[in-house]
Amino acid sequence: QVRLVESGGGSVQPGGSLRLSCIASGSFFSPYDMGWYRHAPGKQRELVATISSVSGRTYYAESVQGRFTISRDSAKTTVSLRMNSLKPEDTAVYYCNLNHWTGDYWGQGTQVTVSS
Repeated sequence: QVRLVESGGGSVQPGGSLRLSCIASGSFFSPYDMGWYRHAPGKQRELVATISSVSGRTYYAESVQGRFTISRDSAKTTVSLRMNSLKPEDTAVYYCNLNHWTGDYWGQGTQVTVSS
């Protein structure tokens, strides 16, 4: 069983920054991808960013490219998402995800609100 616990999030004004973190625990071994999705009201869930446990290769949605940075710790069990230059359209519930051959695992979600 894999457990993902998220932290961070909150409310910020446009142009501000936030950092999300996700700690994974349980039985899982490389290879896997960890990343972040977001779900805004009235919209489909959107993949935001991912990072590979093997190569460290990252992927970003076009909407966040250049503003968001995903990173992981040396143990590869914590993934962070640094979000800069936030826009109102970034408002959503952000979910941590671990994609492993045994399944897709999700955190409980954390709210990010960007508003003046």
